[in-house]
Amino acid sequence: MSYSRRRPLPIYLALLAALACACGAFAASARAQVAWVVHGHGFGHGVGMSAYGAYGYALKGKSYQFILGHYYTGTSLGTISGPNVVRVLLSTSSGDVDFSEATSACRTKLEPTRTYQAHRLGNDVVLRTSAGKPIARCGATLRAAGKGVINIAGVGRYRGALETVVNENGELNVVNALSVDNYVKGVIPNESPPSWPMEELKAQAVASRSFALTGGVEGDGYDLYSDTRSQVYKGLESEYTTSDQAEEETAGQVLMYEGQIAETLFSACSGGKTESNENVFGAAIPYLVGVPDPYDEACPLHNWTLDFSGPEMTQKLSGLLDGALKKVVITKTGYSPRIMEAKLFGTGGVTTVTGEQLEVALSGYSTWMTFEKVVGK
Repeated sequence: MSYSRRRPLPIYLALLAALACACGAFAASARAQVAWVVHGHGFGHGVGMSAYGAYGYALKGKSYQFILGHYYTGTSLGTISGPNVVRVLLSTSSGDVDFSEATSACRTKLEPTRTYQAHRLGNDVVLRTSAGKPIARCGATLRAAGKGVINIAGVGRYRGALETVVNENGELNVVNALSVDNYVKGVIPNESPPSWPMEELKAQAVASRSFALTGGVEGDGYDLYSDTRSQVYKGLESEYTTSDQAEEETAGQVLMYEGQIAETLFSACSGGKTESNENVFGAAIPYLVGVPDPYDEACPLHNWTLDFSGPEMTQKLSGLLDGALKKVVITKTGYSPRIMEAKLFGTGGVTTVTGEQLEVALSGYSTWMTFEKVVGK
C-alpha cells in the first residue's frame, strides 16, 4: 500500500525551516476589530512513530524495542535474510551522467580512478569515456559498480551501485541500487539528529528499514525517492558514526505484523497523541492506530499558535469559504483529535472542508487545530 503524501521530512531540518518562516504568520494586526487565533499541536500527519516522542522515551530509559512496540501496536521484531536490494531515485538528467570509482559497467572492466559517462542514445544507454568515446552499448540500463562505493558527479558518493535508466521523458533516471541496510545508514542521520540517544536512533533504523521494504513507488528503474516522498536519503557523505552504529546493531531487523513486514509510517512530532491511519490516509491498518505520546514536548512545534486579523483569515480561507468568515465548527475529528471535517460559516453560506485543506490554507503544521475568534482585539 502506498500513499501520495506521507510526512513532511527531514524531521528536524523541516522543523527549523517551519519555525524560521512562521514569523510573518504570527504577526497579526493589533487594531483589527475581529481576530482569529489558531491553536495547534504537532508537526506532520501524526501516524505511527513520533520522532520527538521516541526521543522523549529514549531519554526516559526506554529501549528501542519498547519504543517501536508503543507506536506500532501489535507488531513484533523480525529479521530479514539476504541483501534485499532497494533502488533509490537520486535525480534525473537531460544530459550525460559522469561517474567514477567504478570497476565495471556493462560487462566492461573499468579503471576506478577514471571518470566515465552514461549517455542516452534513443531508448538505450551507452557507456563512454569522459571525452565522449563510446565503450559499450548497455541496453535499457547502465549499471556501474565498484568496491562498495560509487561517485556520481554533481550528486555525491554512495554505497552500492549506480544505475541509469531512460525514463518516459527521454531523460536519464540516476538511481542508487544498494542493500537495504546500507541504505538505512544514509537515512537515519537525515531523519533523526545523530546526537540523539542511541535507542531512538535504533528505533529509527528499524522503522526506516521496514518502510523501505514496504513503501515502494514502482518508478522507472526505482522503488524509492530520496526525499520526503519516501524518506530523506543522502548517501555516504551524510553518515555519522552514531547512526551507523544504530544501523549495525539492528542489522536486518524489521517490524512484523501477522507474518508481513509492517509499513512503518512516522512523522516529526504528534503534539501529545498520534493518529490512526484511517483518519489520515483512509485505510484502517491494525498497527497504525492512535496512541498517547506523553514525551513529545521537546518538539518546538508540540504546541503552536497562528494569529490572524479578520480580513487575513478570510483571505487565507477564500478558496474554501463563501463570503467573510463568521465561525468555524469542527464536526469530525480523529483520535488525536486531528480535524477530519469542519464547517466554515461565511456571510454567503456554509461550506464543508477537511483538516488537510485548512492546514494547507493556513500554512499550519498539522491538522490538530482549534479556532478562537476574538472580538475587539
